[in-house]
Amino acid sequence: MSVYITSSGHFLPGEPVDNERIEVVLGQVHGKRSRLKRRILQSNGILQRHYAIDAEHNTLYSNSEMAARAGRACLEQGYISPSRLDMLSVATSQGDLVLPGFGSMVQAELGLADIELHSAHGICSSSMMALKAAYTACLVGEHRNALVVASELASRLFKASRYEAAGESVDFNAEFLRWMLSDGAGALLLETRPRDVCFRIDWIRGISHADAYPVCMSVGNPSDPRDNRTWQDFPTYAEAEAAGALLIRQDVRLLDNIVKLGVDGLLRLMDEKRVDVRQIDHVLCHYSSHYFRGRIFDMLTQAGAAIPEEKWYTNLYSRGNTGCASMFIMLDEFRRTRDYQVGDTLLCMVPESGRFNNVYMHLTVVEE
Repeated sequence: MSVYITSSGHFLPGEPVDNERIEVVLGQVHGKRSRLKRRILQSNGILQRHYAIDAEHNTLYSNSEMAARAGRACLEQGYISPSRLDMLSVATSQGDLVLPGFGSMVQAELGLADIELHSAHGICSSSMMALKAAYTACLVGEHRNALVVASELASRLFKASRYEAAGESVDFNAEFLRWMLSDGAGALLLETRPRDVCFRIDWIRGISHADAYPVCMSVGNPSDPRDNRTWQDFPTYAEAEAAGALLIRQDVRLLDNIVKLGVDGLLRLMDEKRVDVRQIDHVLCHYSSHYFRGRIFDMLTQAGAAIPEEKWYTNLYSRGNTGCASMFIMLDEFRRTRDYQVGDTLLCMVPESGRFNNVYMHLTVVEE
């Protein structure tokens, strides 16, 4: 039995927002322009992105609505009607509600009846975990098809009012991701038969390092590192917010580990004979910042595993970093706009900095 990606789709809310308009939408904290924004944007290389909120901080699309729109776009291009879907597997870092699971909300938005449901929670790699759950279910013959959707609505965390509620000053780790993350959703349709020219999933492999590394990216920890409480341990949510425990933060001191561990994982897959870099035709890597691109190339070259730069594809600079949705949005755009041939191989890599989980996927272009 083989499993194929036979269709894809994505949804990006609103018009693209360039670097000069970010603070127009997200707002200036305490009425002051950020001193860090330009420095962080120069490093990440992102030129435009999309937000599901407007300049008045009204939510224009819920996370589940974005996911459903991406799912519909995928189904409209495919061969399976919604009534014939066997499984829905979804991922997000943060749903619209704490409970119930994000998958339930997306199922309702799509109006899918009597379907098996799976929700994956995490950060960037959660989409690949949702994909592997669906892939495995199809591979063993449990289902004939599955719709996999990943969606992120990060901008609600970046409103100026969120930072103002946390006090007069905002630390670098809390502001860093404000200029990195944006909104969007992507979807893939899996089937156990090929359709036209499509992508066969050869394998998906995840390697987590949570046992060996501290938390690097999180929501729920207060600003004071000596405070061991989580946001749920405070007497009130207002006190948690005032302590900075509802801000999304990145421990930038740990970030260089993401490149080292991502390259180490690839070298391990080479040792296992899963990957031969000489046979890879296209690389789709979800690196969150242009800064990491050069570091990845340097480390692969030093390890004797270099893949020529012309084989690498990304839409980070024009679509932004949409977290767990990034790989699906990237794969959809690659599928629709790039040149590839039957027999070509794709290596997809999603390194996650939450507590360092890296997921890899190998695809082969096949035809019906």
